[in-house]
Amino acid sequence: MHARDILIDGYGRIREELHAVVDGLPAERLNARPAAGANSIAWLLWHLTRVQDDHVADAFGLEQVWLSQGWQERFGLGLERHDTGYGHSPAQVARVRVDSGELLAGYYDAVHEQTLKALRSLAAGDLERIVDERWDPPVSLGVRLVSVLSDDLQHIGQAAYVRGLLESADS
Repeated sequence: MHARDILIDGYGRIREELHAVVDGLPAERLNARPAAGANSIAWLLWHLTRVQDDHVADAFGLEQVWLSQGWQERFGLGLERHDTGYGHSPAQVARVRVDSGELLAGYYDAVHEQTLKALRSLAAGDLERIVDERWDPPVSLGVRLVSVLSDDLQHIGQAAYVRGLLESADS
């Protein structure tokens, strides 16, 4: 099995879990925060998608789907163009609100398609290419892709946990 195929499988799992988290959830639950200062499902899913969009686009020399396909306007959050949510304060987290899970899933699906196209183009040696020299040691494409995968899996797990908290509070 090629590393490319493992990465494709891993990123596919994020998509499956994201759809499972938003399935049937009304906007009030997507935007609810289980405690003061906590992240909402909407923020977690928006953030994981923004990070994937930003990092994969940068690593492959592509334009972010957020900008090229008009998702920034569709979300209408009033944030800076390249904001990914990294370091957001509780007040900034509160600004990330959506009217439906379809908006979050639609944006993720568009990013996922761009990610898959990029991953399918990989040859084994490509994973060694340095994509970020701001770190010591410099970050290779393989390390960047695994880092994004790890971050996204953590956030999708958090979103599923928040959904469970909200649902158990109602029962």
